[in-house]
Amino acid sequence: MEAVNTIEIIGYAASVMVAISLMMKDIIWLRCLNFTGCSLFVIYGASIEAWPVAGMNAFVACINVYHLLKIYRNRHSGELAPE
Repeated sequence: MEAVNTIEIIGYAASVMVAISLMMKDIIWLRCLNFTGCSLFVIYGASIEAWPVAGMNAFVACINVYHLLKIYRNRHSGELAPE
C-alpha cells in the first residue's frame, strides 16, 4: 500500500471542509468553511496541474469572499445608521 502524500492529504482536507460547510445553518460559517475548502482545492489542483479544479475553486473562493464582505458591510452600516 502506498503512503498518502501531502498533496493527497490537502485534497482530502479540502473535500472534508467543503462537505462540512454544506452542513452549516449559519451562512457566515458556511462561507468561511467553504472558502477554506476552496482555497485548499486551489492548492491541490495547482499541485497536480488540474487547472479546471484550481480555476473553478479560485472562482468560488472569490464568490465566498465577496459575500462575506457584503455581509460584513451590511452589518456595520446598520450599526452606524441613526435610529
